[in-house]
Amino acid sequence: MKKLSILPIFLFLAGCNITVLDPKSSTGKEQSFLIWFSFGLMTIVVITVFILFAWFVFKYRYTKEKDDVIPKDVKGNLKLELTWTILPVLLLAVLAVPTIAITYDQSPVSDAKEELDGVPIDVKAEQFKWTFTHENGKEVTDELVIPETDAVIFHLKSADIIHSFWVPALAGKVDVFPDKELTYEIKNPEAGTYKGKCAEYCGLQHADMTFDVKVVSAEDYKKYIEEEE
Repeated sequence: MKKLSILPIFLFLAGCNITVLDPKSSTGKEQSFLIWFSFGLMTIVVITVFILFAWFVFKYRYTKEKDDVIPKDVKGNLKLELTWTILPVLLLAVLAVPTIAITYDQSPVSDAKEELDGVPIDVKAEQFKWTFTHENGKEVTDELVIPETDAVIFHLKSADIIHSFWVPALAGKVDVFPDKELTYEIKNPEAGTYKGKCAEYCGLQHADMTFDVKVVSAEDYKKYIEEEE
């Protein structure tokens, strides 16, 4: 019985460290907003349905007084039918507006995105490591150092199969394809140390395909890329 009683506690604690809901960049905060916003709308719908369900169960429950009562034959209610048709459409429209705007703005693209102003970093994924090349040609494996600046522009490509570039604390997943370069922007990363990983199963050592991410000041980043290995 003790094991059964503590099981819900373990299930609750298992979901406490949800990094994507505590983002450390402007890009991640916009994505987190969409999660919370959609969750809020769904909560409203669920609460409304459960309230109506409980009310109907109570109102039309069986009682001895209703043994001989014949319910009124109702063939339709235009107001109710319009309500439960229009409200879901409005909720979807409210959800669609920020979702489309943010998704369109943040989606990785296959062109060079030369109009974007930021710190460019080339990212190469391969079984089973990540290689990061900075603007001055400095190449580092499995360690990503970026400046705490307005934006970092990642040029993503794969040397073999499909991988997925993901730093949960900073932004969402981006698939990385062979023979195709994608450009992805992460805005305003906050100083700190985070974990990155491949989020697409890519082989037997997939779990080891991780990398460290360090967000430092612009001055420290300049010193870092000028250091010799």
